[in-house]
Amino acid sequence: MIEIISYICIGLGIGFWFWGTFPLLGHRSVLFKLHSLSVADTLGSMSIVFGLLLKIPSEWPLLLLGLISLAIWNTVLGYVLAYCSTSELDHE
Repeated sequence: MIEIISYICIGLGIGFWFWGTFPLLGHRSVLFKLHSLSVADTLGSMSIVFGLLLKIPSEWPLLLLGLISLAIWNTVLGYVLAYCSTSELDHE
């Protein structure tokens, strides 16, 4: 049963990755595209790591560190990119 839940989490993560890519094709603002991509990327990556945590429970310290790092660094880097893109737009 754990194997099935693990594969579902990994598949859901890959689905989030693809779902976050679709707004890049639209005609919305750069910040909207960046936000949707960073949220979907964070959720997808965390779902994949959680699936791996279920699949390989002996590696839980490393995978837990990966989950925490994804939650913090994807969010921080998304804000940094958004700030840089808006400050560049202000100078034009």
